[in-house]
Amino acid sequence: MAIDIQKIKSYESVHIVFWLIKDSCWMLQLKWLGILMVIPTLSIALRIVYITRKTEDVHLNLAIFFWICANSFWMYVEFFTTGELKLWASIPFGFGFIFVGIYYYKTLIFKHSPIK
Repeated sequence: MAIDIQKIKSYESVHIVFWLIKDSCWMLQLKWLGILMVIPTLSIALRIVYITRKTEDVHLNLAIFFWICANSFWMYVEFFTTGELKLWASIPFGFGFIFVGIYYYKTLIFKHSPIK
């Protein structure tokens, strides 16, 4: 399966715009617009994961997806609760760290290891 790098770059460019809008809404306390921006931000992140599913980059893209999940949950908690649930965001953040670890293991350590 050939990966169209230009297609991925265009998705990433749009993704960054939605991500920045979402986080700007969080900062500006625009609650419903911020929550609404979670949908396209996560949707595009999932699309990027799907496109890169057979490449090494899938692990970094999964880390980004989980980071946005954690970030979005945290935003929701700050907007609509007293904040007591914020620590639950550590679960998707943890998954993000796991996928970053897998990526670096596969690309840096495993590739350069004499035993494969």
